[in-house]
Amino acid sequence: MKSKKFNIIDIGELLWDVLPDGKELGGAPANFTYHANFLGANSTIISALGNDVRGEEIRASLKKRNLKYSINIVDYPTGWVSVKLDKGIPNYVIHENVAWDFISLKDEIIPVLQKADAICFGTLSQRSTVSFNGIYEALKLVPETALKVLDVNLRQSYYTKNIIETSLICANVVKLNDEELIVLSEMFHLPTSQGEACRELLNRFNLKLLALTKGAEGSILFTQNDISCHPTPKVKVVDTIGAGDSFTAAMVMGLLSEKALEQIHKEATQHAAKVCTYKGATPKLI
Repeated sequence: MKSKKFNIIDIGELLWDVLPDGKELGGAPANFTYHANFLGANSTIISALGNDVRGEEIRASLKKRNLKYSINIVDYPTGWVSVKLDKGIPNYVIHENVAWDFISLKDEIIPVLQKADAICFGTLSQRSTVSFNGIYEALKLVPETALKVLDVNLRQSYYTKNIIETSLICANVVKLNDEELIVLSEMFHLPTSQGEACRELLNRFNLKLLALTKGAEGSILFTQNDISCHPTPKVKVVDTIGAGDSFTAAMVMGLLSEKALEQIHKEATQHAAKVCTYKGATPKLI
């Protein structure tokens, strides 16, 4: 019997990562959607682009990757991020007043949202009121049974306690890294132990799953009744751009397929490690 092709949506920033040797398609939604598609999903990006050359190039890049999208064209420049690599680890400078600060829903995307099996959203894309409202309008339209996956991506000063708390209340799956956990622990007065802090978040916000990624130190998945710990595989790292998004995509696919937690974690870890052996977040994978 043919397996179900899950309908997955990611709403948020769409931009160019401008690296020292050129630019790469960027933003968590493009990265996540690309990898969800690679793993067998029917995925769609919701975002906004400018009426400019960078915007045209992004649309061409999405089409080349066979990615579906619902994009508003707005009177602001297409987003870009200046990226510097330090031993393969990216440092970002995110520019303001760009197109993805003005995300709203087009009529065409409403029936797609109403049939979604999962929707992924992040904290970064909520820095503007317009995009904040667009994201929560989308979250209200997906089925009650859908996974609502929060990617905690704390960049520069583009987050507030209200954004994070509202996101946690709306989500039922959360992914964050160890540095972000420190910020949330201080913000929400969580226990100092990583494990206890994660358990507190899981219980306080009634989450189905919380994923903590720790770079070279591995990752931990928490559910209400189980825990899974995995080391980071030893691979030849080209860069780590998109590793977290590819991990999330594989994890979501495993959850939707109702796989065992250990299997979900193993597959997510292996997929993210594979992506690190390529240049950029959306490489042509073999």
